[in-house]
Amino acid sequence: MTDRLIPQGWDPTDPDINAIALPHDEFRALRATEPIHWVEQVPEARAGFFGSGYWACTRHQEVRDVSKDNENWSTAENGVIIRFAPDMTRDQVEVQRAMLIHHDPPDHTKMRGIVSRGFTPRAIAGLKEDLQERSHRIVEEAVAKGSGDFVEDLAAELPLQAIADFLGVPQEDRKKLFEWSNQMMAYDDPDFEIDPAIASMEILAYFDALANDRRANPQDDIVTKLIHAGEDDAHGALTNDEFGFFVILLTVAGNETTRNAISHGMHAFFQHPDQWELWKAERPDTMIDEVIRWATPITVFQRTARQDTQLAGQPIAKGDRVGLFYASANFDEAVFEDPFRFDVLRDPNPHVAFGGHGAHYCIGANLARMEIKLIFDALADIAPDISQAGEPRRLRSGWLNAIKELQVSYK
Repeated sequence: MTDRLIPQGWDPTDPDINAIALPHDEFRALRATEPIHWVEQVPEARAGFFGSGYWACTRHQEVRDVSKDNENWSTAENGVIIRFAPDMTRDQVEVQRAMLIHHDPPDHTKMRGIVSRGFTPRAIAGLKEDLQERSHRIVEEAVAKGSGDFVEDLAAELPLQAIADFLGVPQEDRKKLFEWSNQMMAYDDPDFEIDPAIASMEILAYFDALANDRRANPQDDIVTKLIHAGEDDAHGALTNDEFGFFVILLTVAGNETTRNAISHGMHAFFQHPDQWELWKAERPDTMIDEVIRWATPITVFQRTARQDTQLAGQPIAKGDRVGLFYASANFDEAVFEDPFRFDVLRDPNPHVAFGGHGAHYCIGANLARMEIKLIFDALADIAPDISQAGEPRRLRSGWLNAIKELQVSYK
């Protein structure tokens, strides 16, 4: 079965594969026969990394095990991004170390302790009323148009407005966040003529200026909290690089992942109209995590072995990279009953789309859940007859499960 479905040279981070669809047939075969599978990469696919390839980890159990094991597995060694642009250098990979997601404990614990102050349940709950009003206004404006691109009109707009508010960015600048995010993440897609390094510099310069303003004029936003956080306790304060790269992470992750969860969720409702009717009638909270599981906006992150070890009986050498394929684990038949059924009542739903419940569990998970709930509530209230008007156009990416366009009729 594996020989038939897994051809020589097959790489699940190949953007040409993911531009068509996630390779669920191959993932299913690997889960059944070779859950830890060696992927030999062509040179341009392993740009910026040492070694000739990586181990693909496809079962739910091992993805969770590695995610929670900081003793044997490192994010700092090679970072979590498994496939950069083909011309990425090792020096450019090293620069990424300043980002929170690329740290190991105890440094990660220190940084997360500082930045988590902006993500308390109280802070997130304080956003709900405003975001609810915004979600209704966004849907009303889309309905007034009659038809359009769901991704740009709705899926991107609420996360953008939420992140802009959260960071204290003027709403008129939110389109800059959208453009920078696309430029940093869409380097594999020919529709985007971009330089991710330039986008990184532009966003760092923007938030450096914003941070300097908040030092002189403190406000009730996360930028003010972050630049002063830890000054008077054992954690210490964030360095300028740590602050800058955390804001990049928050801007990009908070925009891209939630946008794609909402886009895939709407498409799933179009494909399963009975579930849309159920959502409109009952509004179950279980919908939120089913949309996130189904979408799995980040298909894979990687870890690097700190020492010689084993995974599902497969020897792994120190320094080897392992790809944690969330897009496979979230459809693991051993964990999810009928995993390819979109079921907004699915409970329990132990998906790993937020990172496998380890130290790197998504710090903005509750904000993402709130945004997904609010936008689908608003759609059910204001655009209950929304319908698909064109096939979705997928992003060509090695590690994002993204829809870049979805034409719809709003009424």
